[in-house]
Amino acid sequence: MSVQTSAPEPGAPDRGAAVLDRLRADARRSCCVTHVERVPARAGTRAPWPAWADPVLVSRLRAAGIDAPWTHQARAAEHAHAGRSVVLATGTASGKSLGYLMPVLSVLLAEPSARAFYLAPTKALANDQLRAVRALTLTGVRAATYDGDTPGYERDWVRAHATFVLTSPDMLHQGILPSHRRWAAFLRGLRYVVVDECHGYRGVFGSHVAHVLRRLRRVCARYGATPVFILASATVSEPADAASRLTGLDVQAVEEDASPRGAMSFALYEPPLSYPWQAHAWQASSSFASSSEPSARPSSAPPAPSRPAPAVSGPLSAGPTASEAVSSGPVAPAAAESASSQPVGTPAGQVPGALTAVAAQPPEPPVHGPGGVAVRRSATAEAAGLLADLVADGVRTLVFVRSRRAAEVIAQSARRALSEVSADLAERVAAYRAGYLPEERRALEADLRSGRLLGVAATNALELGVDITGLDATVITGYPGTLASLWQQAGRAGRDGAGALAVLVARDDPLDTYLVHHPEAVFGRPVEATVLDPDNPYVLGPHLEYAAAELPLTEADLDLFGPLARPTVDDLVRRGRLRRRPAGWYWTHRHRPDVDIRGVSGQPVRIVEASTGRLLGTVDAATSHSTVHRGAVYLHQGSSYLVIELDLDAAVAFVEAATPDWTTVAREDTDIRVVESIRSRTAGDVELHLGTVEVSSQVVSYQRRQAGSGRVVGDDPLDLPARHLRTRAVWYTVTEELLVEAEIDDDAVPGAVHAAEHAAIGILPLFATCDRWDIGGVSSALHPDTSRTTVFVYDGYPGGAGFAERGFLRGGPWLRATRDVIAACECTAGCPSCVQSPKCGNGNEPLDKPAARRLLDAVLRRLDPS
Repeated sequence: MSVQTSAPEPGAPDRGAAVLDRLRADARRSCCVTHVERVPARAGTRAPWPAWADPVLVSRLRAAGIDAPWTHQARAAEHAHAGRSVVLATGTASGKSLGYLMPVLSVLLAEPSARAFYLAPTKALANDQLRAVRALTLTGVRAATYDGDTPGYERDWVRAHATFVLTSPDMLHQGILPSHRRWAAFLRGLRYVVVDECHGYRGVFGSHVAHVLRRLRRVCARYGATPVFILASATVSEPADAASRLTGLDVQAVEEDASPRGAMSFALYEPPLSYPWQAHAWQASSSFASSSEPSARPSSAPPAPSRPAPAVSGPLSAGPTASEAVSSGPVAPAAAESASSQPVGTPAGQVPGALTAVAAQPPEPPVHGPGGVAVRRSATAEAAGLLADLVADGVRTLVFVRSRRAAEVIAQSARRALSEVSADLAERVAAYRAGYLPEERRALEADLRSGRLLGVAATNALELGVDITGLDATVITGYPGTLASLWQQAGRAGRDGAGALAVLVARDDPLDTYLVHHPEAVFGRPVEATVLDPDNPYVLGPHLEYAAAELPLTEADLDLFGPLARPTVDDLVRRGRLRRRPAGWYWTHRHRPDVDIRGVSGQPVRIVEASTGRLLGTVDAATSHSTVHRGAVYLHQGSSYLVIELDLDAAVAFVEAATPDWTTVAREDTDIRVVESIRSRTAGDVELHLGTVEVSSQVVSYQRRQAGSGRVVGDDPLDLPARHLRTRAVWYTVTEELLVEAEIDDDAVPGAVHAAEHAAIGILPLFATCDRWDIGGVSSALHPDTSRTTVFVYDGYPGGAGFAERGFLRGGPWLRATRDVIAACECTAGCPSCVQSPKCGNGNEPLDKPAARRLLDAVLRRLDPS
């Protein structure tokens, strides 16, 4: 919990604008900035301390620098104190924690038997909140974390003595509710349940958490408790509705943000279409370049002639790897994104100062991709260069990335560049990601808060609410999938009110390309509503099993789980999963039901150094096939390893230290079968469907790509089992007559639908609350189940997550935006900014960009004539 500051006085220096001006002093960077949004500073409005607030608590808060709450904090606290569940949905760094700590800590101090839960989506956030509560030194509050890192002997103490338990939905689901009898005294006194960063509970994960909270309410009722829920969220649309779906309760919303805010300069940044960056020097200087409007988009390299796409018979498996389809989170990026940044140095004896870049050499020739098309410099390499430059200038910077591997690559690259300037500076940059050991994460968090670390490359593990006062800049490496996440990440900087810089560096991706050239889609739109579906039968059924295993289900319980609970219970009885008795429904097995609320089934795979037996970290079972297969390059805290064996039965990947000059990218075959069409729309020669499909995926080989250039230097086969996913998909089919109208002959059909599929996957996150890691796709010149040319886009979660449904409901606008991003890209034969996918299981072959545009033009003339 940070000290709440007032907004800067009018005319005070804007730190973020000054940092941006220094970066744009480099003409090469300046021409990459496509738009700068100036978010003005704002003064705060305070309210008096509530009369019921504990006086000791108030005095400790005042001693911490909080003179009085902001009005939104006071309103939320009043709702909770009055027994009304409430969601506080205000901006980043608006002090939401004080809104729930006032009622929670006050009741814990006033009533010795009172208890409270705090639920966080990440361990980092729970530990940060624990630190803030303990800093208040309230002897009447015994706060402790209870998660997977808590030793066994501490768990007994927490159950018996803690009054404020900070945990996660995962631990509540797997560790607390199944053992509720051991928690009886705690649950009997449970007064409040805080659900922090609740906007992150969306899709299938959010649906699972919704049922975990319903199970908690049910168990509490058996012990005579009816806790009040206090939810904290980033600014989202319809927060009361989302919170009600999550908890199953009526929830009041507090949305008016009365906190002060420093000014922010938010830059949209597109890397150039070649590699013109050279080793350049920092020159000691105290003069900053003046701000100017963004220049025109950089010109591309001369277009290369397009090549004909080879003919493909039968279904074309063009879906992404498991990381795009089956995984619940980002994993290793493409090799092009893993390229190290160009070294940034300074002449011997020179001290780094203001960033005045000097181009000492002529540009390198462009790097070309398939078909001779110039590729854009990777967002990962660009972010690494930005991090090195900002740290060298003393700017405390946090770089957000989409994958664990990218966090390691960016930190490693920035350290290497900074080592040419100062060994001390290089030591002040680190990576932070899931998969590290607990003690490593805690040490990194402490170093970032203290300022010992000047730069950190992190996954979204640091996106949510962790209090890191003093950061000057955030660099967001690729659109994170939702506007809510984008503003959360940007808001990590500037929490002291002195102004900040945020930079969104576009990945070579259709959606990123669209956004950096359509700033109104970023700054002119309300943030998304949270999408979750507790009635998803693939989610509801397992939680009814879990509930029955905890306490026999009764007729009265079924209303808690929604209108589909009764037919679902009847189905579970028919399948022998539950047994009906006069007292209710009972779980029939000795073992617990198997439910992974993160949507990633299977035991995490441990990564072990073969020569020493040292545990380096873990990866999810679903992503292990593509990230730690035999021959994969694995990065950990700046060191690289080669995977020598993946033992799926033992869930262990054995690695050895190595420094190969290549990266690895898994290749995957994907096929899809239509189970049923649930909804459809016919418009002449086009049919649009929403339905159930079964997706089969198998990692069959991996490419070795040269670091830096991305050139393929080898392709090695793999023998890994196939995985199957039943989910929801949206698909459209076209007739032969439409293909003739679009002037697409038989040989060009596979390349046309493949390119259209890639672009559609890339642009769907603009219309659904997801990112491309949540969805996958398959295209077919003639699919056996539809007997037509077909393009599928499917949800990457069992049972679906609502993303395909959003695509179906907004089919016309979605496909029109898909067509527009293809048409707007200046390449000729297709590039990652429009139709290439970094995770294509077919290596982006075949692709026919012009034919894809003609296909979509013809489809839109039927679906969306406007």
